Amino acid sequence: MTISKRQLNLNVGINTTGYLGNAWRYRTGSRHDINDPGYYRRLTELAHKGLFDAVFFSDHPALMTDPNAPFHTIDPLILCTALAAQVPDIGFVATMSSTYNSPYNLARRTQSTDIISGGRLIINIVSSFNPNVAANFGAEPLPPRSERYAKASEFLDVAKQLWSSWDPAREGDIPESRFWDAASAQAIDHAGDYFTVKGPLNVPVGPQGHPVIAQAGASEGGIELAARHGEIIYCNILSRAAGQAFGKKVRHRAIELGRDPAGIRIVPGLVAILGETRAEALRKHELFSGTGSEEGLLARFVKDNGIDPHDFDPDAVLEAERFIPDPNRIQAVGMGLGLSDLLAHEKLTARQAVRRSEGHHRLVLGTPEEVADAIIDLWADGTVDGYTLQPPRAPDDIEEFVDKVVPILQERGVFRTSYEGRTIRDRYGLPYPFKSNSNSGAF
Repeated sequence: MTISKRQLNLNVGINTTGYLGNAWRYRTGSRHDINDPGYYRRLTELAHKGLFDAVFFSDHPALMTDPNAPFHTIDPLILCTALAAQVPDIGFVATMSSTYNSPYNLARRTQSTDIISGGRLIINIVSSFNPNVAANFGAEPLPPRSERYAKASEFLDVAKQLWSSWDPAREGDIPESRFWDAASAQAIDHAGDYFTVKGPLNVPVGPQGHPVIAQAGASEGGIELAARHGEIIYCNILSRAAGQAFGKKVRHRAIELGRDPAGIRIVPGLVAILGETRAEALRKHELFSGTGSEEGLLARFVKDNGIDPHDFDPDAVLEAERFIPDPNRIQAVGMGLGLSDLLAHEKLTARQAVRRSEGHHRLVLGTPEEVADAIIDLWADGTVDGYTLQPPRAPDDIEEFVDKVVPILQERGVFRTSYEGRTIRDRYGLPYPFKSNSNSGAF
């Protein structure tokens, strides 16, 4: 099914208690929610009520033992499979590591989930960057970033071959004495730098051809992976100019690789904080961030960026070069580029900058009308195709967004009033990777 009118795409993150680590103090619910499948069902049903495209699960296969709530618990693919059986229509984004998975196992599990869900799966492929994750998968140290991205690219090359390797549409005339035509499944015989896989996959082509591929990364390696394989790009875009520069870079590289950039959707993270007034939203930001005040936000900015507090002027214009992350650091480079990219295009002070980003993502503050205006602003001219809402608190901020912001977006004609499309590809207007008469299934 083709959806002719361009619409805003919205996903929503539903990890544990919400996106901001300190906001759990102000949420509804108990600390036991984070390990309760019923809790995630309630969040998914709430997102379904708001007609979100998909619920988004990030993942980190290591238990972080800081004082705040653990952010990753139940395996996202298993959780998404269970939720797909309980909640109709809505899609699911499951984050999975290419560094610590095998292509065959991932292709088999994800194709199975896509078939079970009727074409509602998006997989967010990441290159793990934390040594604590590496320590859970053996004694070998974390590979260098260049190797992780090269491995991720080959990983997806293999997965794509596997996803299309058994297509019942290739069957010829089958005698009554035979159950199937084995020629419909073809070995891939892949032998590369990182993987040797014969195939074929023992799961047939799914209703979307294969699950939609999301990618999160804005470093040079991340952009290369996004341009080669990414269909939905999850990133941190803090301004129009920075977003347009990022989109141009990804699409230009896709063209160089021989790929049609029309198959790319940019759906960055968004932290929305609502208030009856902007002043109320500002106070909520200070509470949910854990800093308590604007001075607390500035103190955190100084600490996080290694600034000497004695020489710090919160009202001096910041220099972008000062905030470019070390490309060799262990942490994700792409997420750290948001601030320097913002400052490269806008002259801002620290007092202004701390109100533009939270948790590395674009922060929008104010009344429901002001938040809706800010969302539409970068979507209307094509800077972004939508957003992945990262609510500070779950369920509270999801419920507030659904009740107060979604109706405004609908009234302005930019967001759906009912679910359309046979698969999540239809809803995003993404091309099918290959044609197959076996692509069946429905929401």
